[in-house]
Amino acid sequence: MSKPIAAISAAELAAVQAVFFDIDDTFSGGGGQHRITAQAYDALWKLSKAGIKVVPVTGRPAGWCDMITRMWPVTAVVGENGAFYSYLDHAKKPAKLVKKYLETPRVRASNALKLRKLHTAVLKAFPGAKTPSDQHYREFDLAIDYCEEVARWPDARVQKLMQFCEARGAIAKLSSIHVNTWFGRYDKLTCVRRILSQLFQIDFQNVVYIGDSPNDEPFFERLPFSVGVANVRGFLGKMKYAPAYITEAEAGFGFAEFAERLLRSRT
Repeated sequence: MSKPIAAISAAELAAVQAVFFDIDDTFSGGGGQHRITAQAYDALWKLSKAGIKVVPVTGRPAGWCDMITRMWPVTAVVGENGAFYSYLDHAKKPAKLVKKYLETPRVRASNALKLRKLHTAVLKAFPGAKTPSDQHYREFDLAIDYCEEVARWPDARVQKLMQFCEARGAIAKLSSIHVNTWFGRYDKLTCVRRILSQLFQIDFQNVVYIGDSPNDEPFFERLPFSVGVANVRGFLGKMKYAPAYITEAEAGFGFAEFAERLLRSRT
């Protein structure tokens, strides 16, 4: 059973070298709106300035991740549910954006063809289904909007869509706003493992993950230290594994709440 973040031990906080976090409804949102709050963005800056590695882990598009890597105070970014990670190489002058893919160009091309066919099949099988307005900026992932810019789908229809994609050999994951589906032998957790070994040279004992929905569940299962923002409670009935701790506040306010707890332990 998840505990409140007040129960986090000093030893757990002291071990943290890197904070990995979901964006939608974890870092963004709060107070009845979906944008990133001033409190959450300020917390991100404070974590970065404290020397803590900060890495968004998102299903959002490659185009968004390019901007986030360049403009946010982050160490790296995991994009499109683990298809790649990117970071700025500050050893180069000027700093150069580096993008590391988890699969070869040949495999990516083959998967892209299968994804186009799946897209056609989904639109035929689910009348009225729509991709989100950010689909044009995606490279590897087909997203179907079930509540962000459309009327919320019934849970049964969402589950049917996921089963439809999986029956055709795709991976399907549920976020707080989209069903994300793709072909490939990777996910968010796989990509985070790659960052830890290739870029950071640290292990799970020195990491905390913050999330809010079923596509964060692999982290809740595998990491010894995980946190859910309060709105994760709405998904607990759909998940086998819950976060170790849950904040009192929702979404971006919950992110800021945990960041304050972590930073306070360093003073």
